[in-house]
Amino acid sequence: MAVFAKAGIVKAGPAVCLVAALALVSCSAPIGKDQGAAPKVASTPEPANDGSEKRLRVLSEAQYLNTLAHVFGPDVKTEPHFPPAQRYDGLLALGTARAGVSGAQLELYQKAAVTVAGLITNRERRGYLMTCKPASEKAADRACAQQFLAYTGRLLSRKPLPQAELAAFVETASASADKLQDFYAGLAIALEAMLVSPKVIFVAERSESDPQHPGQQRLDAYSLATRLSLFLWNAGPDDAVLKAAESGEILTPKGRARVVNMMLASPRLETGMRAFFDDMFAFDDFSTLAKDPKIYPSFTGVTAQDAREETLRTVIDHLITKNGDYRDLFTTRDTFISPSLAAQYRLPAPPTWTPYEFPEGAPRAGILTQISFLSVHSHPGRSSPTLRGKALREILLCQPVPPPPPNVDFSAVENPNSPIKTARERINIHQKNPACAGCHKIMDPMGLALENFDAIGRYRDTEKGAPIDASGSLDGKAFKDVVGLGQVLHDHPALTSCLVKRAYSYGTGGSAKADDKDKLDYINARFAEQGYKLPDLLRTITLSNAFSRINETPAPAATAASAN
Repeated sequence: MAVFAKAGIVKAGPAVCLVAALALVSCSAPIGKDQGAAPKVASTPEPANDGSEKRLRVLSEAQYLNTLAHVFGPDVKTEPHFPPAQRYDGLLALGTARAGVSGAQLELYQKAAVTVAGLITNRERRGYLMTCKPASEKAADRACAQQFLAYTGRLLSRKPLPQAELAAFVETASASADKLQDFYAGLAIALEAMLVSPKVIFVAERSESDPQHPGQQRLDAYSLATRLSLFLWNAGPDDAVLKAAESGEILTPKGRARVVNMMLASPRLETGMRAFFDDMFAFDDFSTLAKDPKIYPSFTGVTAQDAREETLRTVIDHLITKNGDYRDLFTTRDTFISPSLAAQYRLPAPPTWTPYEFPEGAPRAGILTQISFLSVHSHPGRSSPTLRGKALREILLCQPVPPPPPNVDFSAVENPNSPIKTARERINIHQKNPACAGCHKIMDPMGLALENFDAIGRYRDTEKGAPIDASGSLDGKAFKDVVGLGQVLHDHPALTSCLVKRAYSYGTGGSAKADDKDKLDYINARFAEQGYKLPDLLRTITLSNAFSRINETPAPAATAASAN
């Protein structure tokens, strides 16, 4: 813990936390006026002198674990269960730039470090995880310790360790080995210290003068390599990416394009994009999802887990494996079914995960009709057009909806013995209340289209014996059912511009701002020109000026330098 105390980052505080206010869209303002505007034509030039800000952020739990798996192998596992970051501007990933490491979280890092160090140096694994063999297992071997720690430290810290720092780790390993008369025990102690180093846990981006553009700043090679890898792979850079940073190749347009294409072709891209869409779709809500077991006894923890997995499999299959149009996610009938989900879809249970296509004319088309979205945006005991409509606005169209006003009387809509039968009738009560009507008008017409599905996503024609009317409208475009909603959403310009905004923010580690409009227009134009293909979008973002160039602002925290 001394190394954290020295750096001044044991716990979150003003020096580490970056605080920003999030503006909400007023319900009285026309939703989608700016967000829904058609992107500029593809001839929009890239802003020449645009950049982003340097970031200081904490590795997420998944990034930390993915990095360990890449360095030491997938069977070296630990479960630290770090507390989740706070969601900002629609993404948990942006919360990592606003939080430090508390004393309790540091203990989790230390426990994980002890577990990992023990796994790597134990007799069963050391033969293939170690890069050298000591002259004696009962004494220090500085040369072997240095070789292993230099190799490991470079990958964990995302850049080569300075000689003085490497020498300190080697000294720790050697002194501990001599004291314990065990080379591997000494090495484990040094590795534990490395795994809780601020250079491993924190990502502190650095900039330098751009020789090709005098007066401008760019990310240095290692910061660019790390930003690319966290975005595309949700883990630290591997040896090949670090070599491109060490040689300076990654700082040249041709070199960066080669590295990006290599990363997009890697199987690790699936891991990275699963993480991005899991974050964008707010699937962390599954960790607390629960349904009333008396009403929905078939909905178990396995069902919830599989529902999340179904959508992520669909996303990866459609966008990466098939290189499909992003918009078609909301109209496709292709999905994947597990034994647990088959019961909810009322289909024969397959032996394991199996591709499935809902037939033409079936009421399910697009990921909005999958159990994931329908169940997570419902109450424990009933569906909710309002929750579903709000989620559509905020998650898929990037249009924030304010919370309800205080002291709203919900008794009429929550009374289980009410003579009111359908959700549409219940919603009409809110529409008559001036304090509620403004927001409900922008949520409910979309959410009501999903009322043919109950709180766990099962299809139904009626509610309490009354037929369900699933017609509605989205920003002036009418539809008669959920399949129609999917098509209207497919054609809504805010659907793709929202993905661009989220991907850009996720990749650069900070919220898109009002003065980012030109760069987002450029990315939107390229996305449209290339047929709304995810790999092309990722390539456009990572090769853009904004991704690598830096707008210099006052350092947000004094600890940024100490973490380098």
